[in-house]
Amino acid sequence: MSWFILIIAGLFEIAWAVGLKYSAGLTKLWPSVFTLICLVISMGMLAYAVRNLPIGTAYAVWTGIGAVGTVILGMLLFNEPKDFARLFFIGLILTGIIGLKFFTK
Repeated sequence: MSWFILIIAGLFEIAWAVGLKYSAGLTKLWPSVFTLICLVISMGMLAYAVRNLPIGTAYAVWTGIGAVGTVILGMLLFNEPKDFARLFFIGLILTGIIGLKFFTK
């Protein structure tokens, strides 16, 4: 269950990171409210997950999910570069996340 909570926390991290862009650095009210709500949910779920998971592993997976998801949404929503190198390194981050999941007791 802790892994599931951690994955959901990572998805909320993606939401608040992308929300920062829409909120123009927290200068627009409703996008800022959305961003802050997602931030609180994400942190709360991370805090819950680390009750049963090693903090280093949980934090690395949480930030990895956030990083990969944010880069992908940046490409899709904000026309950020989609070159091979970026996709390759996203793949490396995903490999690390999967490795941590399967080699953590």
